[in-house]
Amino acid sequence: MSITVTRDGPVAIVAFDRPRAKNAFTMAMRRDFVDAFTALDADRSVRAVVLTGSEGNFCSGADIGEMGDTCPEDFLARMHLLHAMARAVARFRAPVIAAVDGVCIGAAWGFALAADIVLAGEEARFAATFRRIGYAPDAGLAWYFLRTVNPMRAREIVYSGREVRAEEALALGLAMEVLPGDALMDRAMELARDIAEGPATALHLAKRQFAAAPAMSFETFLDFEATMQPLLGQTGDHRDAVTAFREKRPPRFNGG
Repeated sequence: MSITVTRDGPVAIVAFDRPRAKNAFTMAMRRDFVDAFTALDADRSVRAVVLTGSEGNFCSGADIGEMGDTCPEDFLARMHLLHAMARAVARFRAPVIAAVDGVCIGAAWGFALAADIVLAGEEARFAATFRRIGYAPDAGLAWYFLRTVNPMRAREIVYSGREVRAEEALALGLAMEVLPGDALMDRAMELARDIAEGPATALHLAKRQFAAAPAMSFETFLDFEATMQPLLGQTGDHRDAVTAFREKRPPRFNGG
């Protein structure tokens, strides 16, 4: 299995684990990736996920060795699995942190941007290299670019297929922090543990707000908000937080 899942209490770590190929993902890995996220999403004890890669690289994209002549039906099946990977990250009920070091190429960049937060190691190298194999971007990459960076810069990155180093990714808003490689996972786990201590239902609904907002008018979004707070007001987490405020103690969030 080239997708590994480990646990640190309420934090799950999902890793591309095929280091000899810089963690390029195969068709089998596409299925394993989706299965891993599906199982974690159903496990309510998981309160945050760190998505990363093994041995100094995030992921070099789809395995080109598996590409070539194929019938339309097979190609559609490949795309269905690729999009299932992107959705598995984007729609995961709890926050996902992408810890990216080394190469993050092609569709893998889309998976990283599908996460809630991207942390980059100093040696991280991002690239939308689709032009090199006669493809347009996939895994939602262009969609994320247009919502994050200047449209002309987004086009230039895609049309050129050039490398984007960590500091440029930070400047463009494609990463939140740049860290030394040996500090990357420590910082990712620090953030994930902090998130995991929070009110799980409230954070899930906050994530839904961020996902829905771009397609809504302001008035529609306010109506959307209004359906959430009354629900959250009935949770045990909210009630304990109010009691904790009165008792001058930290709240004890248990996800209820």
